[in-house]
Amino acid sequence: MNGPMTEIRNYTMNFGPQHPAAHGVLRVIMEMDGEVIERLDPHIGLLHRATEKLAESKPYNHSIGYMDRLDYVSMMCNEHAYVLAIESLLGVVPPIRAQYIRVMFDEITRIRNHLMWLGAHALDIGAMAVFLYAFREREDLMDCYEAVSGARMHATYYRPGGVYRDLPDKMPLYQRNDREGDKGLAARNEDRSGSLLDFIEVFTERFPACVDEYETLLTDNRIWKQRTVDIGIVTPEQALQLGFTGPMLRGSGVEWDLRKKQPYEVYDRMSFDIPVGVTGDTYDRYLVRMEEMRQSNRIVCQCVDWLRSNPGSVMLDDYKLSPPPREEMKEDMESLIHHFKLFTEGYSVPPGQVYSAIEAPKGEFGIFLVSDGANKPYRVKIRAPGFPHLAALDEMSRGHMLTDMVAIIGTQDVVFGEIDR
Repeated sequence: MNGPMTEIRNYTMNFGPQHPAAHGVLRVIMEMDGEVIERLDPHIGLLHRATEKLAESKPYNHSIGYMDRLDYVSMMCNEHAYVLAIESLLGVVPPIRAQYIRVMFDEITRIRNHLMWLGAHALDIGAMAVFLYAFREREDLMDCYEAVSGARMHATYYRPGGVYRDLPDKMPLYQRNDREGDKGLAARNEDRSGSLLDFIEVFTERFPACVDEYETLLTDNRIWKQRTVDIGIVTPEQALQLGFTGPMLRGSGVEWDLRKKQPYEVYDRMSFDIPVGVTGDTYDRYLVRMEEMRQSNRIVCQCVDWLRSNPGSVMLDDYKLSPPPREEMKEDMESLIHHFKLFTEGYSVPPGQVYSAIEAPKGEFGIFLVSDGANKPYRVKIRAPGFPHLAALDEMSRGHMLTDMVAIIGTQDVVFGEIDR
């Protein structure tokens, strides 16, 4: 075409929903100057399930399962914050064995979360194989969830006063099928011949080599670095002002981790390091999460060692809080009444208010709980770590290219169940 080139127009365009955990509810309205982002506005769609209001209409224990469904990649961690808040108001402390089990499963959950993040983030940026590798290990951790709770995801395993039941003595075995010979079946069942602790121990021994595998594929990969280095830089000052927590804050070089700064359960007995970034870009946040998986693996090893040599109760022996044993319930009228009252009316919690926060895989997950003395909360407010991170999407993206948006959403590790609640 002859004549002067027409001037480049500014466009307002819709982007997404694109991230696997955005479920078609994140719509980003972007103002573009060519391919450069001038500003953007993230719109959260209709995922709102009114978790906080529903929790106010049910006895305390009935809402534990709702917590799993908030950030449904970090299930037991969500339960943990809610259960800790109830225990604070009740003034009870769970048995030490239950505390170790909770810490072990918090860290198993952290590894599960980071594996999901890694697979999805790499897939978004164009690395296909890592997704399959990460899900291979995630499958074993899902089996650990299933062994203790019967569910692969929404466990409802933590209870006020401890955990639902002790760790099982044996793992479920793969069954014979028409497509697999005896040799293949024996190989798949090799690690499952012992208890759950044996299974977890074998996992912790081979997992560091798996993380090495992911790093071989990505850390020095030229394309990966081009897509992540200097993308979405957040300074330490910005990160604090924007309300960042977890790997998003530590990626910017701020050494803040509730497991160290405000220890809960038995984290003060654990030996682990807090990885921090230097530049505060997408690549730093990637490195922080990779190291966090190694540190979580260390904590799980310590918990396995302690749990092996310290049997004991995993639930408070208080029938106002925990159900009596089933055999007792069948033979003793008083136990039957306790059981019936607990599962229908629940228990009353003394009046008061508490904010209970834990270091969830995505950052600080907090529950603000207000009790008026009834058997259900007067008010529940959930502090989701992903919400402030999503609010910073505009600030992190300005001046970047359209394709960098994908990397920036990936580095935030968003899950909309907790963001929209």
